[in-house]
Amino acid sequence: EVQLVESGGGLVQPGGSLRLVCAGSGFIFSNSDMSWVRQVPGKGLEWVSSISRWGGSSYYLGSVKGRFTISRDNAKNTLWLQMNSLKTEDTAVYYCANGGPPPCWRGSYCYVDQGQFGYWGQGTQVTVSS
Repeated sequence: EVQLVESGGGLVQPGGSLRLVCAGSGFIFSNSDMSWVRQVPGKGLEWVSSISRWGGSSYYLGSVKGRFTISRDNAKNTLWLQMNSLKTEDTAVYYCANGGPPPCWRGSYCYVDQGQFGYWGQGTQVTVSS
């Protein structure tokens, strides 16, 4: 059974940091590009970042570039998203998903459909508030 389990979310003040973790199992993690996608209640799924299967290439939504860093360790089947200088507009449920950057990744915004990625985790809530 394929599983993606996210953790590391929480409440943080603007300007703070969080590190999200995604643990994968049930599939060959090292064969998969991986992504982080977020969702604000009432809005669509917004792609945030992707990393290639061996970590050699990474991709970021324009609004998070320079603040977020995606990384992975294939030996541990683990994906991370280090989020620094958090803003209130980063508040969302964050999901890890199996798949690479969508066609819209170069745009200033990038909304995706659930079907564009293979597997999804259950999500972890990130709330940025003073």
